[in-house]
Amino acid sequence: MEVSKLFVVLMGMGTTFIGLICIIFLTTLMGRIMQALERQAPQPPSRPSELPKAERAPGLPADGIPGNVKIAILAALMQTPGFRLEDVTDIVIHKV
Repeated sequence: MEVSKLFVVLMGMGTTFIGLICIIFLTTLMGRIMQALERQAPQPPSRPSELPKAERAPGLPADGIPGNVKIAILAALMQTPGFRLEDVTDIVIHKV
């Protein structure tokens, strides 16, 4: 029995269409689940200065980012194409 070309085309397009619908459904479902979990979870303080003093590690600067982390970030930035050394003074690390 020979399968017609039209059947093969329609079967392929139908399979793809159904697969895409499943992907859309699953991503929508995951988004709703994540939104529900986000609403339930307590939100941490947005800045290290808002942390109580007992939770802040001793010896950390006021911004809460250790010097070795800042150096690692700067080293990664230096590897970025187009990054100039003059830009270092303009760098402000808000959150790690």
